Amino acid sequence: MKVGAVIITMGNRPEELRALLDSVAKQDGDPVQVVVVGNGSPVPDVPEGVRTVELPENLGIPGGRNVGIEAFGPGGRDVDILLFLDDDGLLARHDTAELCREAFAADPELGIISFRIADPDTGETQRRHVPRLRASDPMRSSRVTTFLGGANAVRTRVFAEVGGLPDAFFYAHEETDLAWRALDAGWMIDYRSDMVLYHPTTAPSRHAVYHRMVARNRVWLARRNLPALLVPVYLGVWLLLTLLRRPSRPALKAWFGGFREGWTTPCGPRRPMRWRTVWRLTRLGRPPVI
Repeated sequence: MKVGAVIITMGNRPEELRALLDSVAKQDGDPVQVVVVGNGSPVPDVPEGVRTVELPENLGIPGGRNVGIEAFGPGGRDVDILLFLDDDGLLARHDTAELCREAFAADPELGIISFRIADPDTGETQRRHVPRLRASDPMRSSRVTTFLGGANAVRTRVFAEVGGLPDAFFYAHEETDLAWRALDAGWMIDYRSDMVLYHPTTAPSRHAVYHRMVARNRVWLARRNLPALLVPVYLGVWLLLTLLRRPSRPALKAWFGGFREGWTTPCGPRRPMRWRTVWRLTRLGRPPVI
């Protein structure tokens, strides 16, 4: 199976990007083809053989990754598997690409693999980086209902069937949108603790737009994908959880601004998942109300 990799960069981490590219080049088996997308910025120097695309403006995370997908042909069809890796990450092992090939070859229903993210100094995995509700044991691999955006592998047939990431999201929840559409089309998602991307421990709230984008995109996610009966339930649960976390007054103000924006702006085409998919998500441990 042919493997490609998409890496988006703002051009501000040249050393980390070079280290990531070196870790991709060291993968066992056939070489991994790589495309680096400069998301509104020039691409730093990269090794020979690495393709680059420089965008005149920042299209956001999903928009940049979609450009990377299309660099491998429509829907990424020139390869069988695409890795999506954060530019400040590092593949911890040399067999990750081979493990992906083996996993997809062994399971025809497998559409997406979510890697384990670990701090390079401590080896610890943050709870939020385990894509399931029961996240206390990051070393346990399992079927899951979503995946981590900067550390994953996707079978390109998934894009051919359900389309790419939602460009308009710009940042936050674009992975869950794709995951729900993939699950509704019959694909499965695995979290694999043995496929590791080293990444420094960070807080998502470091981004200035975090609270607004999280709230807006949460509403868009529900409006686009959930049966009408579940939309108010899902959003009501997340409103309650947000209040229980007691964010600061400015953060809460930004959150409610994004929540309102999610209702008053276009969310893209609505394709509600089947109730069969709702039941599948429930059996996998995460019903689409939380």
